[in-house]
Amino acid sequence: MFKNENSNPAGLKVDFLDQPFIQNPFPVYEKLRADEPIHRFFLPGGQYAWIVSRYEDAVDILQDKRFVTSHPHHGMAGEQAPHREIILQNLISVGPEDHRRLRRLIQKAFTPRMIERLRGRIEEISDDLLNKILASGKREIDLIEEYAFPLPLIVICEMLGVPIEDQDKFQLWSNTIMESVSNPHMGQESDQVMKEFVDYLHALITERRKEIKEDLISDLINVEEAGDKLTEKELYALVFVLIIAGHETTVNLIGNGILALLENPEQKQLLKNDPDLIQPAVEEILRFNGPAEVSNVRWATEDIELDGNQIRQGDMMFVALSSANRDANKFDEPNTFDITRKINDHIAFGKGVHYCLGAPLARLEGEIAIQDLLHKLPKIQLNTNIDLLEWRTGMIIRGLKTLPISF
Repeated sequence: MFKNENSNPAGLKVDFLDQPFIQNPFPVYEKLRADEPIHRFFLPGGQYAWIVSRYEDAVDILQDKRFVTSHPHHGMAGEQAPHREIILQNLISVGPEDHRRLRRLIQKAFTPRMIERLRGRIEEISDDLLNKILASGKREIDLIEEYAFPLPLIVICEMLGVPIEDQDKFQLWSNTIMESVSNPHMGQESDQVMKEFVDYLHALITERRKEIKEDLISDLINVEEAGDKLTEKELYALVFVLIIAGHETTVNLIGNGILALLENPEQKQLLKNDPDLIQPAVEEILRFNGPAEVSNVRWATEDIELDGNQIRQGDMMFVALSSANRDANKFDEPNTFDITRKINDHIAFGKGVHYCLGAPLARLEGEIAIQDLLHKLPKIQLNTNIDLLEWRTGMIIRGLKTLPISF
């Protein structure tokens, strides 16, 4: 349970894992921005951390080189179980030098041109999934299970070269690993799932080394820059990031986006009347209720004073992306969902050197999925009371467990 500890004894008490907060965090964030924009709280493990909620502070932290995503204590990764050590080597968690090197290497095999070439295939996958739904004769479905989840999963698995018969395994792995990031009670369960995931990657990568194919894993094995190559652990970790983080982002973008449109029928009708609004609509979805609740953790490399708060070297810092994107000092009428919004400099994908590498793919998948859905199922409606919708636990992600719809 998250507890609050502030220099001000009358400070706000916020439980970031409390179900009412998870259901609707935005009123709490609004109070934090007004009263305690740099907020100190306890993590489940007992150590304290900070979270910033204002847009200006969020952008500053995300670009401040004094806050790093790699743990400051050397050797931490080596103290982990082997499968966890592999995951810790990923693009998000390594130090600045390794991050630049890994990002440079993966960009060779993950370019914007390559992503744009996927447009036709993403449209085919979307059409196939929706045609299957229509052919089933059902008029009520869980949109997450039958559309928002499988679409990006099929895309990333095809990119990587994962056999289609293995794709169902990734739902359990993806959900468990992402929710375990900030939920300590899932330790043993997440360890087992992570071990299964790494064992699977080991077998898949070993097979690719024997027989190179035209897929992203083969490209990552072959990728090279100035004589540099990915180590075995780095290769595993990058595939982990692509499957888990990249896929999760798009699932939540589609689910949260459709929910926002169903909550605001006039905006849904506006988009149906003018399909050219799909790009600003996706940007507004990302701002209004984006797929990431907070940034990945950062550590202070030195003592830092922020707005009268003493951040000590080694302190943990989170950025509340969902809060920053509703800051009235940055956005006009921030709690209004408006797909015609002209200025929309949101930070749903982060900022600075750790800006999400998969953002162009997530945007493309979101545009195609939402537009295709509204075209094929024009009378889509929410099939439950909005207050009964269940959101996934954990601080990092912001996404629905299910989204019951009728059409």
